[in-house]
Amino acid sequence: MPSTVRPRRSVLYMPGANTRALEKARTLPADALIFDLEDAVAPDAKEAARGNVVAAAKSGTYGRREIAIRCNGLATPWGKADVAAIARSGADAILVPKVESAADVASIVSLLDASGAPQTMAVWAMMETPLGILRAEEVAGSHKRLQLFVMGTNDLVKDMGARHTSMRLPLVTALGLGMLAARAHGLTILDGVYNDIRDAEGFREVCRQGLEMGFDGKTLIHPSQVEPCNEIFAPSTAELEMAGKIVAAFKAAQAEGRGVVTVDGRMIENLHVEQAERALALAAAIEELQAA
Repeated sequence: MPSTVRPRRSVLYMPGANTRALEKARTLPADALIFDLEDAVAPDAKEAARGNVVAAAKSGTYGRREIAIRCNGLATPWGKADVAAIARSGADAILVPKVESAADVASIVSLLDASGAPQTMAVWAMMETPLGILRAEEVAGSHKRLQLFVMGTNDLVKDMGARHTSMRLPLVTALGLGMLAARAHGLTILDGVYNDIRDAEGFREVCRQGLEMGFDGKTLIHPSQVEPCNEIFAPSTAELEMAGKIVAAFKAAQAEGRGVVTVDGRMIENLHVEQAERALALAAAIEELQAA
């Protein structure tokens, strides 16, 4: 079955000033990488980091991993130069911090176009401020280049004056609004980072919560988080077995002219078939990515 979805289970931030980290990223099983020029880079290292990440993106040595570069905000001294460099870097996407309106997206798209970015370069938006969340639907429908939301949960918690908790109850409203806006406009959406890299079980719990909420994957801050994230956000063996049964039963019913389909005692509707087909396509896409 040909894959129709792109795996984004694990999306790992890599600090642009750390050339050893950029080198190591070539060997990590993350589905996608974000070369970071913003939070992970000190002001006096911004220029060097820009050169590092552009060279890395141009190298073509990361296999089929998707490459995004996070720029600095346009209001900073580095933002516009970042966008111009990223436009010509060969990266798959630019990740823009603190997006709060359709006008913010339009500004980035205008700079990309003026800098000669290919039409295939996507815009990813960090949804990490209260105003951005309240305008999430406006942002999500703003431009065809915009393909993905990244939830910036650390900044949201800070700006709300909230607390990080195991169940993330302070964030549920923001996560839900981001999810609804993304799905209403056909965008991919990634969950925010988990800060305690020593808490393996806590990380797995939050991954499971994100999966249950509908996220396509999770942004990560440490290589140790990649494999458990990949496992949780991939369809399980049992899910794939059931998906295969559903698709086969539906096709058989269509061929026989039957309108009612049951699988293991469950009534099957079109929505179940669509979910099954997506699970099978995702599994195929993951297999292709891992074989690269």
